Amino acid sequence: MRARPNNAATLRRRQAIFALSALGVAPLARGQAGSGRATPGQTLGPFYPRHAGERPMQTDADLIAFDGDRLLSRGVPLYLTGRLYDRRGVPMERAEVEIWQCDANAVYHHPAGGAEAERDPHFQGYGRALTEPDGSFHFRTIRPVAYPGRTPHIHLRIAPRSGGALATQLYLPDEPGNARDFLFRQLTRDEQAALTLALRSTDSAHPLAQGTRVTGSIELRLA
Repeated sequence: MRARPNNAATLRRRQAIFALSALGVAPLARGQAGSGRATPGQTLGPFYPRHAGERPMQTDADLIAFDGDRLLSRGVPLYLTGRLYDRRGVPMERAEVEIWQCDANAVYHHPAGGAEAERDPHFQGYGRALTEPDGSFHFRTIRPVAYPGRTPHIHLRIAPRSGGALATQLYLPDEPGNARDFLFRQLTRDEQAALTLALRSTDSAHPLAQGTRVTGSIELRLA
């Protein structure tokens, strides 16, 4: 497989632009983490699919493919679930949640996301879902992998019906690359904890949990 380009410099430039424009994009600005505090925001990154031409044909909440019980997608299946609350702690219903990440070959489903010939054809790379009445959302994806310049992460964007949006990134606990990742290191310890998935063995009967052994969960709160 051809080496994945190191996009750290590109991401640093985008992060600098993001920081300078923070006053004009308050919904994406970093807040305080922890219980009862707003989830910290992070840059969308260079591989956010901004229009249909940059997205896969399917954009549902199931990003991996099975043939019966046989897994077709490369990578470790992950049941990703979470809950969204407003600033008062009330669950937020019917907010749009988007996730996107590179595949197990470290290629994004994006024109600039790596060698297209090496892209896993059985991994969707991007998905959307609406939060339920209790604020929960659910995806079936893969455990994120590292690529040059970045620690493993899953991008997430939330657009509530009330307007505004939050873009951030979700990380794995005890990942060696976290300490070297320039975006993760910009966060305080509380903020890092707020964006780190809690991992456990899958014990859910939710349809999107089927075929997974690992569950990653997160709680998010909008400012």
